[in-house]
Amino acid sequence: MHSKKALVFAVIGAALVVAAGSAASAQTRLYSPEAEQKAQALLKQMTLDEKVGQLNESSGIVMPGLGGKKPDELIARGGVGSILWLSDSKEINRLQHIALEKSRLHIPILFGFDVIHGYRTVFPVPLAMASSWDPSVEEQAQHLAAQDARAAGIEWTFTPMVDIAHDARWGRIVEGAGEDPYLGAAMARAQVHGFQGKQLGPDSVLVCVKHFAGYGAADGGRDYDSSYVPEELMHNVYLVPFHAAEQAGAGAFMSAYMDLNDVPASGNHWLLTDVLRKDWGFQGIVLSDAFAVGSLVTHGYAKDGEDAAYKAITAGLNMDMASLTYSQHLAQLVKDGKVSESYLDSMVLPILEAKYDLELFEHPYVDESKVDAMLTRPEGLTLERKVAARSMVLLRNENHALPLSKGLKKIAVIGPLADSTRDIEGGWTVEGLFGQGSKSHPVSVYAGIKDKLGPNAEVTLVSGPVPSRIYPGLLDQMAGRKMTPPPTAAETADWIAKTKAAAEDADLVIAVMGETAGMSSEAASRATLDLPGIQQQLLEAAVSTGKPVVLVLENGRPLDIRWASEHVPAILEAWYSGTEGGNAVADVLFGDVNPGGKLPVSWPQTAGAEPLFYNHNLTHEPEDRPGFTSRYWDISSKPLYPFGYGLSYTTFKYSDLRLSKNSIATDGSNEVSVNVTNTGSVAGDAVAQVYIHQRYGSASRPVRQLKGFERIALQPGETKTLKFSLGKDELQFWSPQSKEWVVEPSMFDVWAGGDSTASLHAEFSVTQ
Repeated sequence: MHSKKALVFAVIGAALVVAAGSAASAQTRLYSPEAEQKAQALLKQMTLDEKVGQLNESSGIVMPGLGGKKPDELIARGGVGSILWLSDSKEINRLQHIALEKSRLHIPILFGFDVIHGYRTVFPVPLAMASSWDPSVEEQAQHLAAQDARAAGIEWTFTPMVDIAHDARWGRIVEGAGEDPYLGAAMARAQVHGFQGKQLGPDSVLVCVKHFAGYGAADGGRDYDSSYVPEELMHNVYLVPFHAAEQAGAGAFMSAYMDLNDVPASGNHWLLTDVLRKDWGFQGIVLSDAFAVGSLVTHGYAKDGEDAAYKAITAGLNMDMASLTYSQHLAQLVKDGKVSESYLDSMVLPILEAKYDLELFEHPYVDESKVDAMLTRPEGLTLERKVAARSMVLLRNENHALPLSKGLKKIAVIGPLADSTRDIEGGWTVEGLFGQGSKSHPVSVYAGIKDKLGPNAEVTLVSGPVPSRIYPGLLDQMAGRKMTPPPTAAETADWIAKTKAAAEDADLVIAVMGETAGMSSEAASRATLDLPGIQQQLLEAAVSTGKPVVLVLENGRPLDIRWASEHVPAILEAWYSGTEGGNAVADVLFGDVNPGGKLPVSWPQTAGAEPLFYNHNLTHEPEDRPGFTSRYWDISSKPLYPFGYGLSYTTFKYSDLRLSKNSIATDGSNEVSVNVTNTGSVAGDAVAQVYIHQRYGSASRPVRQLKGFERIALQPGETKTLKFSLGKDELQFWSPQSKEWVVEPSMFDVWAGGDSTASLHAEFSVTQ
């Protein structure tokens, strides 16, 4: 402990703490002064093993690959700081009693779970909520989720996932806000505020922003594969929503699984210390993803467990999730002088501070008598239905096929997802994650339509075989789910015949198709984006009858719907819409809600067009020049539907785009105003969007960048004037030449409209 090496590490640890404190001085403190004082006092009483214990997040369940036995003995020794994957309130209380009654210092356990989009009331998946282009509703949803989770004993959620996704083949696109850093930042802030509130307290749930960072840039969209992202692209795109979450007060970050530029994220000093702590001044907890510290050996980055623990802790990783690598090796690293105890203290301190501010010492136990009442509040379902409808995107509506008449007498509802209650909620549901079975009583689309029309209408169901993954995913294996074999030729012919018969006998067909929940999740990348199984055949069979068809999509990523976009008059993207999803779909289909959602992603023609995103750089042959049609010879390289796109049952006009100034200085700002008019006959929501382009400078800049948006409700004939500011935050970028954030003298284009192809244009200059 008194070696020269120990002294070096003591200095490094102190420097990190000082750097973090000075960088954070201009922003709101993450933890209260009272929490810091109490945590410092407690830290002085702790033994080395107890400090290491606080850095261990242990599995609370016994499952092959996750945990071989209950952590009771380890808790009693003070060897556990947090427990995950446990949602049973009674078991949470039992383990908490062990911590408070048997451990020497009686430090409470912090219980964490993936409360991604609701607890028992399951909200739309995050990609869907981003489609609302309304951060306020996502904040409301996550606030209710926080209240439910906290009542059930969960104080830490492993969300929001703010990874930028440029490739729809990547399964975890469902868990984020899509492809754009500006929209992603807005949704990240909303989720932090929703879960944590204005400050941590007894009603808060600590967030864990993930996956830091570049995880969504995996090669080929293959989950867990390496990411290679230049520093300027990291700063300008991938880190933007993370920084927004940090500035909003996020209490924790989760390191990513993959290699980033050949250095695994969980042992990446540049990410976890240089950027997060030194540049941003982050004061909170950095947690590894599951088993990621131990996996540093698997990566070929660490020699063995001891080396993995050393590389992770010195990179800036506070807590080891479930691999027990810190528990097994960290104390010895300190004893050997390889890691100073003062540095170890700096890693333990924010964990204790969080526990004090969350008031776990005062209120450590769940009131089991109140859990069910909290989780079954009717206002939760009311909010869920509102958010679900608000998140849906109308992709196609030829000849005003929608909204449907409530006077319809005979409807055929077809497709394997039509009456699926399990899939409509999507993946990562708390109570259903490990095969426990959801208690949320979700409403299928078939049930929602039947309820909307009542007993006077005949609603016929023809489901079809549920599409199955060819290879079981990680979550499928954890839940013990087996893959269903594809239907035989005879079975397929029988389903097609049933579908045609039902369609021919109906006045209208509603096809509910897409992916099962397990197809869009972790370890669920796809090489194709086709409608899986025999769904395309069933859809074509229904259309062949000549009866009107409406396609409702349940999915967590864009799908290849080129055929449908030409042959089906109405297409509604409903995503995985949550517990009240079926009712919300019916609300939209029958006109009780006018859809106003917009795409948070560019919708590809086919998987071969991925990765695809609107804010790419110019090239020497721009696609929009006269005579240039596509970069491919067999399909258009433009998206089927552009980023920001979405139809309504009314129409909108954007006009009178004005700038407050023709020229501004590099430290100045410009105000953009635009009029939005409802030119249709019914009330509806418009999402006004502002995009910019810097024409020249020290680097090529994206053809367009979203820099402002607002969702507004307009009555028929009503006009509203919206205003947006373009200042330093909107105009700056990380320059690859100067290696800093700059606002450069240049000409700037400005567009305003209803999606990323908006044509209403203005321009201004920025001068030195």
